[in-house]
Amino acid sequence: MTPDFAAARQTMVDTQVRVADVTDPFVQSAMRATPREACCGPNTHLAYADAPVPYAPGYALLRPRDVAKLLQAIRPRAGERALAIHAPYAAAVLRTIGLSVDEHDGIAPVTGEYDVIVTEGAVSEAPDNWKTALSLGGRLAVIERNGAAGKAKLYLRTEEGVGGRIVFDAHPPLLPGFEKAPVFAL
Repeated sequence: MTPDFAAARQTMVDTQVRVADVTDPFVQSAMRATPREACCGPNTHLAYADAPVPYAPGYALLRPRDVAKLLQAIRPRAGERALAIHAPYAAAVLRTIGLSVDEHDGIAPVTGEYDVIVTEGAVSEAPDNWKTALSLGGRLAVIERNGAAGKAKLYLRTEEGVGGRIVFDAHPPLLPGFEKAPVFAL
C-alpha cells in the first residue's frame, strides 16, 4: 500500500504547524504542497514525524514545527533571493513560495547577497559571514545551541548593521563542523 503523502502533509500542517502559532498563509500553503518525503533520503517513512529526520550521515531535517516557525520569522516572499544552508526541505518550501534559492554547505565562505538565509540544524553561533551575506533588509533564521538548549534567532540587516532577537526555543542536532570550539582553561 502506497502512503498517502498528501494527507500526511495536511495532517502535519494541522497538528504540528498551525498549533505552533504559525499563521503565515504562504508558509502553510507551501508546506501543504511541498513533498517533505523527497528530502528525507532513505527515511521517507519518517517524513511527517514530529522529530528531526536524518537525510544523510550527520544531517537531519528540522521538526516541521521548527522549520515552519523559522520560515514564518523570516517572512519569505516571492521574488526574493534565498540561501538554504543544509536545509533541503526549507529550500523546497521557499521555492514553492516563489523564491530563488541557492543551496550551500555553510562551511565554505558564503558569498553574494541574500534577502533570506535559513538553515536546518543548530550551530553554536551564527557565523559572521552568514550575517554579512544579508542584503539590506535581509533576514537570517538560525538555531544557536550550546548544550542541550537552543534558541532560534532572527537576524536582520539594517543600515546600522545586523541585530538579532530570539524567536523561540528549539533543540535540533548540531550541524557537523558548527560545534563550539573547545576553550583551553587552567
